Amino acid sequence: MNNVFKSYGFNWVVMLTASFIILLISGCKKEDVKDDPSDTPFVRLVESSIKSELMAHTIKYSVLLPADYKTSGLSYPVVYLLHGYGDIYTAWSRSGNIQYHSDNLGAEIEPMIFVMPDGYNSYFLNNFSGTYHYMDMFVKELVPEIDQLYRTKKEASQRAVMGYSMGGYGALALPAKNPDVFSISVPLSMSFRTDEQYLEEPQGVFNSQWASIFGANGVSGPARITPYFKEYSPFYFFDQNDLSAFSSLKLFFVCGDDEETLSVTNGALHNLLRSKNFAHEYRMGNGGHDFGYWSKVLPEALRFISKGFKGESYPPELTPVEIGPSITNGQYIQENVAGTSASIGVFRPTNYANTTASYPAIFYLNDSEGTDRMTNAMKVMSFLNNNMQSGKIPHSVIVEIPCTNGNVSEAELKSIIAHTESNHRIVTTKESRVLLGNSKGGENAWLLMPVIKNNIKNCFIFDALLPDNAIGDSGIYYYIDATQKTSSFKGNHSLYVDLKSRGLAREYRVRQGTVSFQSFINGMDGSWFYLNKQLKNQ
Repeated sequence: MNNVFKSYGFNWVVMLTASFIILLISGCKKEDVKDDPSDTPFVRLVESSIKSELMAHTIKYSVLLPADYKTSGLSYPVVYLLHGYGDIYTAWSRSGNIQYHSDNLGAEIEPMIFVMPDGYNSYFLNNFSGTYHYMDMFVKELVPEIDQLYRTKKEASQRAVMGYSMGGYGALALPAKNPDVFSISVPLSMSFRTDEQYLEEPQGVFNSQWASIFGANGVSGPARITPYFKEYSPFYFFDQNDLSAFSSLKLFFVCGDDEETLSVTNGALHNLLRSKNFAHEYRMGNGGHDFGYWSKVLPEALRFISKGFKGESYPPELTPVEIGPSITNGQYIQENVAGTSASIGVFRPTNYANTTASYPAIFYLNDSEGTDRMTNAMKVMSFLNNNMQSGKIPHSVIVEIPCTNGNVSEAELKSIIAHTESNHRIVTTKESRVLLGNSKGGENAWLLMPVIKNNIKNCFIFDALLPDNAIGDSGIYYYIDATQKTSSFKGNHSLYVDLKSRGLAREYRVRQGTVSFQSFINGMDGSWFYLNKQLKNQ
């Protein structure tokens, strides 16, 4: 029996020794694998924080790395993404889906690192009293930390700031005040105030949102406009004759036309910059104060940033929209209007002869200055017809009215409307009729609408040459479209602000480009949804 126990004991010793050796060997192998960086999972979205000496507390931030960051060995430009008032640093990665938008553009944009810091409700500034140093922390601590931790391109030309709402203001202020650190500014629906808006803020809102930053807590009236407010207001620091301090600033900003007040603010800044001949890109589109709108503009914003990083100029024009197949000369019917000197051109829908139905009507004031009237008329009618055929707008009768000098009178237009009603089957309701014009034709349409609104309800104008103080009239639907370089930037904005302040029906667009016939075509291409609704009286 003892021999048996000895035998078993010996075997257990051997087995334990062998197991120990195996564990040692396998343990060494596992440690080798763990230390191999090629097998470490690559996490693109990194949560982190910085212990700020200037702020005396910890600031959270997240970083989104390019997909090839781990393997490329390259250095990358950096975009700092700033959130809005009441949000936190995760807003851009969650609500903003920045990874989706940047990845979706693929090779259209440069690979870039996105940094998303917590901004609290600071407007990304130091405060007036010198007790809160957020901008200093950003520039002197956060940027150096990112440059130390990641492979970044460290020149100002390779850093951009983009933000929405409060972050939109930060996206302007940080590069404007720190040109040696940042060169590209992309505010989305920038939250700020003109002097007039600032003075009108309710006292409670003013105290909680603005006074802690700019001073004058509890104050009303002009005393709210403190020296510190002026120092950081773009309506002051851009309102000077010498803007050479901003010569390296590449600026792209946008706003939705359904904003409560910020569309007025951003439009006013665009007007100021235009009056100073300061190069920038500005867009006004359909939307409000949410990522529903910002998501639509992010692709262009990222393209702008990418071109800035590459040192390339941003294209001055949109890709030209193609008109498509032309109508025939036989489809353009020239007619004289009794009692006037007017000679109009009429287009009837392709199915006009096969039905007894009445059609919506488009009265087009053709500003053909410098070009052949017939050429412009055929192009516009063809473009409209092609979009009728595709179903974007209903089949309609088009009446082309020459407007070379923008001088079609009320009497002439009413005679033309009566002539069209007598000789062509158009609907009798004003709601399904549109007066449309570009340039001087747009101005003429704007002038005529108040006196013919019982005959035509809808006014679609493109780069209209409006006076600076243009206003609208009730009972009219206005679709206002302008290129950012139109000479009448003040007039178009004034018309929009007046309509908005009175709650009157309108849409307002400011888009890329300069005034031209092609730009008019590009603008029309963005109007189909609204033209369709008005012609159908929906």
